[in-house]
Formats: sequence, C-alpha cells, structure tokens
Amino acid sequence: MPRVKNGVAHHARKKKIMEAAKGGFQARSKLYKAAKENVERGLAYAYRDRRKKKGDFRTLWITRINAAARMHDLSYSRLMAGLKKAGVEINRKVLADLAVHDADAFARIAELAKSKAAAA
Repeated sequence: MPRVKNGVAHHARKKKIMEAAKGGFQARSKLYKAAKENVERGLAYAYRDRRKKKGDFRTLWITRINAAARMHDLSYSRLMAGLKKAGVEINRKVLADLAVHDADAFARIAELAKSKAAAA
C-alpha cells in the first residue's frame, strides 16, 4: 500500500493563511508563522467586535436621543420613563433616527413623554 503524504492539503492551508495575511506589515505578510499568528489574532478581534458593534451602536443611539431630548427640556431617562408610562413601544434605533432626520415627529414624542412623566 502506498504511503499517503499531506503535501497538497498542507500547501492549501498555508496558501489560505498567506492570502488572508496580505496587506500586513513586513514579516506578518511574508513569513508563515508570523502571518498565521496575525491572521488568527485578526479573526479573534473580528469575532469579538461583531458583538461589540451592537453595544457601540446602542451607545450612539442613546447619545443622539439624549441630545435631542435635552432640546425639549427632558433628560434621556425622563424621556424613556415617560414613553414607557405612555405605552409607546419604540426602540432606540428608531428614536435616534427620528431625532436626527425628523425633528417634528421627535418633538411630538417628547411632548407625549413629558406629559406622562409630569402626570406621574
């Protein structure tokens, strides 16, 4: 029975890593060991940051909502509490979009929240 070697598969794996390392600095794109470490680290960061991105966007939305709410003499927390009491189920992404692109609609929502917050 002939001996089975792993040359073709090894070359394919190595080529895949080196392709992914293109654009790296010096040895990180030229030498296999450095390239492999760099690619693995990059993939780990990419995995982590795909999840972190969701929190980053939420932070951005809250900042925008707070800035718009303060133009209507409300804090972010009072706005959100007033909306909850009013039974308005609108998420932060949409609220932030309204704050940026449709100031009149946001003003109406802010007034509703302000009236509900004052009543309670």
